[in-house]
Amino acid sequence: MAKSLFPVLGAQGTATLRIILGALMLLAVTRPWRSWPARAPVLPLLGLGLATAGAVLFFYLALGRLPQGVAIALQFLGPLGVAIAGSRRAADLIWTALAAAGVWGLVGHDMSAGTGLDLLGVFWALCAAASWAAYIVWGQTATRAFGRGTAPLAVAIAALVILPFGVAQAGAELLRLDLLPWALLVALVSTAIPFTLEMYALNRLPAKTFAVLTSLEPAHGALFGLLLLHETLALSQLGGLAAVIAAACGAAWTSRPRTQLPAPD
Repeated sequence: MAKSLFPVLGAQGTATLRIILGALMLLAVTRPWRSWPARAPVLPLLGLGLATAGAVLFFYLALGRLPQGVAIALQFLGPLGVAIAGSRRAADLIWTALAAAGVWGLVGHDMSAGTGLDLLGVFWALCAAASWAAYIVWGQTATRAFGRGTAPLAVAIAALVILPFGVAQAGAELLRLDLLPWALLVALVSTAIPFTLEMYALNRLPAKTFAVLTSLEPAHGALFGLLLLHETLALSQLGGLAAVIAAACGAAWTSRPRTQLPAPD
């Protein structure tokens, strides 16, 4: 849905509307200022907000240049790397090798076929992966301090960070009333609802179960990219996608539970 706004708002403008409207929804529902913790560490919360802004902005920039399934799979290397770094077992080498093979399957097809792989799109997707990894690291500390208020506060900080980029890209187009209903829908289904459901699930599911279920996101991205955006992947890219999912599931299942937190896209 967000990708349909790109022709008018660009990636930066679309990300800005999503984050700002999503932040307003979350703040209205949770009202975190009512239970502000005493002596709460602000630095982790700021880091989490910056990481959230980066994850969304860089991912949308990648979406503008790559098929959705490829962009999501490359972005997923962030939490995969955190999961592997959180464990020191021999099996981690297997997941690392499998992830590397998956990435080559995703991007190597275009390189070998000479079809002009968009390296800038790959770069943005890897930046989104790094932002997602930072989100997990900062989020562990911030969540312990701010509890259920972490998500709305982090998204609000992300909105302030991303606003100048959106204004520079889209300008007055951000205020178009005819785009507001669609932008509200994007914010609802990509920010407000996912954050709420993830917080609900994390309190009721084992961390490894949550992580394995989250590992299916690249498959969902490829499926909806096919159904809604008519984006098809080559057989080698589908194999690479499956390899990344398998590596993520394996790494999440064998890593320590402390590395698991919900995703920001």
